[in-house]
Amino acid sequence: MTTPRDHGGGLDAAIAEFGGQRADWLDLSTGINPVSYPMPLLPADAWTALPDQAAFDKLYQRARTFWNVPQEAGIIAAGGASAIIAAIPRILPPGPVYIPGPTYNEHGAAFLAAGWTLESDPSSAMVAVQPNNPDGHVWCAADLSTDLAIIDESFCDVMPDASIVGESARAGRLILKSFGKFWGLAGLRLGFAIGDPDLIAGLRESLGPWQVSGPALAIGAEALADPQWADESRARLAIDAARLDGLLTAQGASLIGGTSLFRLYEVNDAKDMQTRLAKKHVWSRCFPYNPRWLRLGLPAPDRWAQLEAAF
Repeated sequence: MTTPRDHGGGLDAAIAEFGGQRADWLDLSTGINPVSYPMPLLPADAWTALPDQAAFDKLYQRARTFWNVPQEAGIIAAGGASAIIAAIPRILPPGPVYIPGPTYNEHGAAFLAAGWTLESDPSSAMVAVQPNNPDGHVWCAADLSTDLAIIDESFCDVMPDASIVGESARAGRLILKSFGKFWGLAGLRLGFAIGDPDLIAGLRESLGPWQVSGPALAIGAEALADPQWADESRARLAIDAARLDGLLTAQGASLIGGTSLFRLYEVNDAKDMQTRLAKKHVWSRCFPYNPRWLRLGLPAPDRWAQLEAAF
């Protein structure tokens, strides 16, 4: 039996321990935009027909425009970035890989499951989370000189100037994008890989046909063609992240870093603060490797009062 890996979420377990109904809870344990992209009206065949190539082509064209993808780079969508993370190590011969951490633990787990070894020497293959989860560290292209470099930009849409997508046409480069986090539609399950056409071809073979649902294709295409919503969301998230910092530092927490979708703080006892917040039905994120780190996402505009009252 596989041991579950540490992630945000797990609200059902929190409810079982601390009580209340799901609607009572403010789940700040993940880094998902609390104001999601408004759902467009979908054509009936988005639900009833197998997705056709035209729907994929429309999504890819809009993704290329939104992210300024080099024409020479390949692109593929899948049912969430996690599906791509799991597939990448299996399309390449196993070897050593460097994954600087602490970071999102699904990368290491996927490479280990495919027979790779985790090494501390960035000589041939590397995975970099950009900006890093949970501390928000930002990489630059010069840091990523290995033959194989996978750059997970799942949280980069809040800071597009930090993106390394301009390097994606280079051999051995893959850039990952998560749709659900910035657009606040994690349940839609949509993610992208952009990069070396040979690697994209390997992913396409591994993921198989119809790897994205018709509704996800349609919603993703609409959202990626709406830069005004993206700009307005970035501005709101920046203001709210600063508000959250003010609230937590007033409680004695120190800001470690993060992004405008999640903030990482150092506190005296993260588990104790998580418990105190949970008793007021606010769920946060602790980390098994650092007992003083507490991560919080942002509340929706109408839920700030609940968070403020929890302290």
